[in-house]
Amino acid sequence: MILDTSKYLGKCVCGREHELRTKLVVCEYGALKNFDKYMADCGLTGFRTVIYDTNTYNLPSITHVPADQEIVLEAKGLHSEKGLIENMMTILERTPDYIVVVGGGTLMDFGRYSAWKLGIPFVAIPTIVSSDGFTADICSIIIDGQKKSIPMQAADAVICDMDVVSGAPMFLSIAGVQDIMAKYVSIADWKIAHLVSGEYFCPMVCDMAQEALDIMVRCANELAEGKEPDFEAMAYTQMLSGLTMQILSNSRAASGAEHLVAHLVEMKPRGFENAHGMHGECVGIGTIMCASAYHKLAERETIEVKPFEPVDEQWVRDVFGELADGILKENENDVLKTFAPENIKEKWPQIREIIATIPKAEELIELYTKIGAKHSLEELGIDESVREEFLDISSAIRNRLTLARMTRLIVK
Repeated sequence: MILDTSKYLGKCVCGREHELRTKLVVCEYGALKNFDKYMADCGLTGFRTVIYDTNTYNLPSITHVPADQEIVLEAKGLHSEKGLIENMMTILERTPDYIVVVGGGTLMDFGRYSAWKLGIPFVAIPTIVSSDGFTADICSIIIDGQKKSIPMQAADAVICDMDVVSGAPMFLSIAGVQDIMAKYVSIADWKIAHLVSGEYFCPMVCDMAQEALDIMVRCANELAEGKEPDFEAMAYTQMLSGLTMQILSNSRAASGAEHLVAHLVEMKPRGFENAHGMHGECVGIGTIMCASAYHKLAERETIEVKPFEPVDEQWVRDVFGELADGILKENENDVLKTFAPENIKEKWPQIREIIATIPKAEELIELYTKIGAKHSLEELGIDESVREEFLDISSAIRNRLTLARMTRLIVK
């Protein structure tokens, strides 16, 4: 399957002119055998640096593409941290004409950041379909201890060899299922934010995210029935979701309140000191947490709202400790100040309808249990005591308008 990205370009019904850097997306068995041809098709020539980690370099199913320089990073302890990425850049023999990255989401951030910093193209070769970052232009890296999602550079081409992807441990693919199914919440959050505040909303991009979600739900249900994984369809959903981020130059369609669990696991504030887990596993449990909280809110036929108040500084310092200054800075220009709280009350019937599109937490837990996916705080090493404060803690780390954040304006 070769994804035609050109159909998403040009003037859109939302009124914007959309662009994409990624011109070629291939999801096929044996794709790496034609790698040089695909590079020629994209006009990518010259000095090629190929980046692996020790795990991806030694995969039995991998085809090592020709390289002028190979960099193999130690996989143990590797994470998306600005200092680690810049340290890797010091071992480049010269400025390459383009970078090729072979690996998962973390390694892609090494390529994306480096290519952006050097002003050169990069090509992604996914080895797993556990996240949707392969076609995105968002780099989620740790800067000064705080997880930041910042615009970077999208891949010029993504070559996904299904022989490689299908050989990955199944728990990695299951994490990818959870990453895409998180769109239940992210799509709802975006629609609610648009309804309440008039935030920009693109129907085409939302439809892309919904298509990815619908296909992955079908794949998940098939897995629950004991059928063989549809790796090609699962990979397609990840590529499609990543393209939504590239079109918007932000992760709005793909990441809502549910995604912030993954950031908290890496940041380790109070209650998350022993937290661990893959990105998809974390957002999967975040989806359950949000589904539970949102449906509980929706049980109320009417609500009352209260005036905006800044996030409590002492609470932030108690929860986030040495990270508190960064959290407070993130909340300086609080998005909750951009609209009247009464808008939430006025639009509550429509908000409840949007919440109704999210499966109940119990339904998600049942499905995740059947497919062997993590589905509890305990499985991530998160202290159960944070459950009651979960929405407050998670929504404080990113100044994005979500229903979770709006709960600060809703009378309990």
